[in-house]
Amino acid sequence: MNSGKKTTFAYQAVYRYLIELIEASPADGARKLPSLRQLAQRLGVSVSTTKYAYALLEDEGRIQSKPKLGYFITPSAAPALTQASSPLLDQVFANARQPGTLALSSDAPAMLLSLEQPLLMLERELARQYPRSLAPLYLPLGEPELRAALAERCSRSTEHYWQADQVYIGSDLHSVLEVALNALDLAGTLALVESPCSWAILRQLQAANIRVIELPLNVEGRFDLAALSALLQREPIRLAVLSSTVNSPQGGIMPAQDKQQICTQLTQRGIWLFENDTYGELYFGPQPARYRDYADPQKLLVFSTFDKVIGSEAPYGYVLCRGAGAQLQRLFLERGFRLSPIRQKAIAKLFTSKRIDTHLKALRALLLERMMQLKALLHTHGDDLWRVVEPHGGASFWLEATRPVEMRQVFEHLLNQRIVIAPGELFSQHGAWPHHLRLSYTLDWSKDIAQAVKQLAQALRQSP
Repeated sequence: MNSGKKTTFAYQAVYRYLIELIEASPADGARKLPSLRQLAQRLGVSVSTTKYAYALLEDEGRIQSKPKLGYFITPSAAPALTQASSPLLDQVFANARQPGTLALSSDAPAMLLSLEQPLLMLERELARQYPRSLAPLYLPLGEPELRAALAERCSRSTEHYWQADQVYIGSDLHSVLEVALNALDLAGTLALVESPCSWAILRQLQAANIRVIELPLNVEGRFDLAALSALLQREPIRLAVLSSTVNSPQGGIMPAQDKQQICTQLTQRGIWLFENDTYGELYFGPQPARYRDYADPQKLLVFSTFDKVIGSEAPYGYVLCRGAGAQLQRLFLERGFRLSPIRQKAIAKLFTSKRIDTHLKALRALLLERMMQLKALLHTHGDDLWRVVEPHGGASFWLEATRPVEMRQVFEHLLNQRIVIAPGELFSQHGAWPHHLRLSYTLDWSKDIAQAVKQLAQALRQSP
C-alpha cells in the first residue's frame, strides 16, 4: 500500500488485510496482532487508519484489546463467518466489506463528502510548525486546543456552556464510552434507551453488563410520555441514552416540549442522561433544542465522534461532562490514550477556522439530495411493499414492510445477489422490529442503486 496512492477508504483495505490475517491464524489460542504503529508502517497508512480498522474488528468481536499489551485475535473469531454459525450483525459487517458487494446497510455520512484531505494537509502544515521533539508523548485527556474548540462549539449561552477541562477525548467512541460508564459507576446497572437504537450503543451497554429497557419511538420519533413516566416509577433506572437531535436509524425528532418533560422526570429521579450527539449536526432543518438545554448539568454526559462528519481519518470519540470530573480524569489517566497531538490540532483547526461549518452545510445538502433520490426510487419500485417516512436528517430510511416479512430472510436472499441490507432486529437487544430495515442513502451512487432497490423489492415480494 503506497501512501501516495491512499484513498479516502484506506481503512477498508487495512480491514481486508486484517481479515485475511485473522482467517489464516490458528484457531486454537489467542494470537497477538501487529501494533497500530507497526501495521501503519507495514502498509504505508496513518496510525489513525489502522486504529479505525482495529476498532471495527473489535466491535465485531473478532479481536480484543488488552491494556498495555496490544490487540489479540479472539480465538473463536479466526474461522470465516457463515450464516449458520454467526450472529446477524457479524454477517452484515463481514459481507458488507466483501469486494463487489453493494452495502445498502452503510452508516457513514462522510462517505458522500469527507474532510480527510483538508485534515491531512493541515496535519502536514502543523507538523512543520511543531517539531516532533517538542510534541508531548501523549495527552490522556486530549489535546488542549481540540478540547477548547469542542467546549466553545457546544456552548450556547451563559446558562448552557462548557469549559475545556470538561471535555475528554479518546481513541474512538467505544473507548470513551467504556471509560465513562466505569467512571460514573454505571456498569451492571439498568438503562433506558430509545428503540430502535444504534447497534453500537446496544453493544456498548451489553459489554458493560448493563441491562437495557427499550422504549419504542412512534413514526414521528416520540415516546408515549405516560408510558415513560410509569416505567421510571416502576424500574430502578440509572441511565438514559437518548439522541440529541435526529434518532438513528429512524430519522425522527423529539419535540422540544417532550424533551423538557423527559429531562424533568430524569432529574427528579437522579438518572444520568447520556446524550448521543453522533448525528446532532446532521439535522436538515434549523438546529432544534437538545436535551442538554433542559437536563440537570450535574447528571449530563454528551458523547460523539468525528468520523461521521470528517471521515475515517478522524476516528476519535469524545465526551463532555460537568459532573464527576475527578472520576473521569482518574480513569482517563489510567486508560492512557496515546493519540497524535498533531492530528488533534488539525481537527481543532477545522473547528476554529469555521471550515467545519462550511463542510456541514454542504454535507447536509448532499444528504438531503441523496435522501430525495432514494425516496423517489422507493416510491417507484415498492410503494405497496413498505411505508416510507421521510427522515428529518441523518443517513438512512427506517422502512416498515406493509405485511409481516422477516427481514432476516430477505437479507439472506439478497446476499446471493451481493447486496447487503441491515434488518431491523439489529437495532434491538430483544429482537424487536423484525419487519423493518435500515436503508442508507450514503452509498456509492456510481453504482446502479435503482437496480438494487428493484432487487430489494423483488426479494420482499418473494418472501413468504
